[in-house]
Amino acid sequence: MKIKRQKQAKKTISFYKYNFNFRQPFQILLDGTFCQAALKNKIQIKEQLPKYLMGEVQLCTTSCALKELETLGKELYGAKLILQRFQVRRCPHFKSPVSASECLLSMLDKTNPHHYFVATQDFTVTTGLKSIPGVPLLYIILNTIVLDKPSQSSLDHVQAVQLGELVSPAQQQSIRSLKEEQGISGKGGERRGKKRKRKQSNPNPLSCLKKKKKGPTLQLKKPEEGEKKKRSRHKRRKTDGAADGPAAAINNT
Repeated sequence: MKIKRQKQAKKTISFYKYNFNFRQPFQILLDGTFCQAALKNKIQIKEQLPKYLMGEVQLCTTSCALKELETLGKELYGAKLILQRFQVRRCPHFKSPVSASECLLSMLDKTNPHHYFVATQDFTVTTGLKSIPGVPLLYIILNTIVLDKPSQSSLDHVQAVQLGELVSPAQQQSIRSLKEEQGISGKGGERRGKKRKRKQSNPNPLSCLKKKKKGPTLQLKKPEEGEKKKRSRHKRRKTDGAADGPAAAINNT
């Protein structure tokens, strides 16, 4: 039974890793109801949660959850001592505290941007989580910690991403990082930073040469009408040997 439960948890964790970009250490947001159930069933939260999730975890809570346990009195004093050991995350209700269920749901917002696991036994919180995609739910049943299967809203969100109707959180993060590298702002698509100055290049040496002056061109006279074109004959000069040939022959005789 334990091996089957671990395999199911591994499958669920990989679903949130690949579709909602969950990474270790896993942040687990706890409330007083979960701590009370762990105390009642003698479950060591710090020891058993990392083993069950097969990775490092960060246990945290909110100030509203702690103040709610203080108001409930001595019956939940043990749960309060357990919850005080965890990190207290800042919530927007510091000056005017609200109920733990309302505070936890406000920490998740609409898309769970901080990738929280939620550990609770509160029915109000569990029903509210089903409408938020990408929120793993942990609860205690039969003396064991159980990671719930992905909700229908999470499955619908993944299906919409695969059909191209939505952009997954992992893709949004990659797009955001690419924009930051290129210096493009998210509002107007303008580039941040100073404009690059063009380097001053040397002029083309051929363009610096002086233009050569052209000499006067001779214009040939066109023959008038009725006049024939005169043919210019070039006399060939006889070579010395050819000119002296006959005289040389007479003298030799």
